[in-house]
Amino acid sequence: MSQALSAILSLAGVCKSYGDRRVVNTLDLDVLRGECFALLGPNGAGKTTTLRLCLGLTAPDAGTIMLGGRPVPSQAREARIRVGVVPQMDNLDPDFTASENLLVYGRYFGLSDTVIRARIPALLDFASLTAKADAKIGELSGGMKRRLTLARSLVNDPDVIFMDEPTTGLDPQARHLIWDRLKSLRADGKTIVLTTHFMDEAERLADRLVVVDVGTKIAEGTPRDLIAEHIEANVVEVYGDGAKVWGETLGPGLSARLEISGETVFCYTDAPQVLLEHLSTQPNLRYLHRPANLEDVFLKLTGREMRD
Repeated sequence: MSQALSAILSLAGVCKSYGDRRVVNTLDLDVLRGECFALLGPNGAGKTTTLRLCLGLTAPDAGTIMLGGRPVPSQAREARIRVGVVPQMDNLDPDFTASENLLVYGRYFGLSDTVIRARIPALLDFASLTAKADAKIGELSGGMKRRLTLARSLVNDPDVIFMDEPTTGLDPQARHLIWDRLKSLRADGKTIVLTTHFMDEAERLADRLVVVDVGTKIAEGTPRDLIAEHIEANVVEVYGDGAKVWGETLGPGLSARLEISGETVFCYTDAPQVLLEHLSTQPNLRYLHRPANLEDVFLKLTGREMRD
C-alpha cells in the first residue's frame, strides 16, 4: 500500500496568504494511520494555520486537503465527526462540571446522552479525574483542565486527534502524565497530529515530523534520521567566565562546527576527545557533553534569533 493510500490526512500544494503575507507555502504532507506526526516550527511559522486548514476552519487559497477520505473544506463537517481536537488554549465551559463538559461536548457529534454517559467514567479515568467528576472548572488546576480537554477530545471515539501545543504551561509531572496518555492512544491505534515547542516532546512521541518555517517545509523525517542527517553526533556546551572569548579564539580549531549564543558556546563534533581533554585544562570554563538531539536540529534549521 502506498503512503498516499494509507494516509488519514494528506495535503498537496496547500497555500494560504493573509494580505501580502504567505502563511502556508505550497505545503505537501501525508499523515499515516496510527502514527504520531509532529508539526514543528518557530512562532509565526504557520503551524496553527495549517491545523485550521486541515480541519476546514480556514479555506486554502490553493491545493487540496483530504481528511479521513473526505475533501476539506467542502466536506469538513462530515470529516470532523471522526476527529478530536485539543486546542492551544483550554475552552472548557466554566458553568459546568467536568462530567457536564463531556456530556455537552458529546452532543455536538449527535451522540445520545445514554451513549455519552456510558463513556464518561472511562474518559475521566483516562484523565485521572474520576474524583473530580462533579467539580466545576474553576476548581481544577491547570494540569487538570488540560487533561479534561484531552479527555473531551475523545468523547466521539475519533480516528485522528489534533493537538495544538497540548502541554504548554504545565509542570513536569503533568507533562509526563499527558505523554503517557498520548502513548496509550497510539497503542489503541489512534492517529495523533501534534504541534509543540518542546523538542524533547516531539523527539519522545513523534514517529515522523515536519519542520516548517515561514510557511515552508524545510525538513521531514523521523527524529532519529533528522538528527543523523543534520547534526554531528556530539555536542559540547561551554559556558562560564571567558567562554565567549574562548569560542572566538580556540574553539574553532577544536570542533567541526561552533555556534556562540549569548555566553554559551555550542561545539558540534563527531570526535569530542581532543576538545574534552582541552576543556579539562581550562579551570575557568564549565562544560556539558551530550549527544545531539532534536532541539539542535531545530535551531540549526530555523536559527537562534527570537521570533514574535
